[in-house]
Amino acid sequence: MEEKVLEVMRKSGEPMKSGDIAKILGVDAKEVSKAIKKLKEEGKIDSPKRCYYQAK
Repeated sequence: MEEKVLEVMRKSGEPMKSGDIAKILGVDAKEVSKAIKKLKEEGKIDSPKRCYYQAK
């Protein structure tokens, strides 16, 4: 799931909300939120503003 989320972020090229990523992937927003949390801990993404995320 983390790789799919990263891929969507990279293709977008701009900060995205977790709900938008979930819609694109066709999965539950909770799954995307878990993946985002893990990716943040690993330092692979950052959050330029509240509730928006982008790949580093």
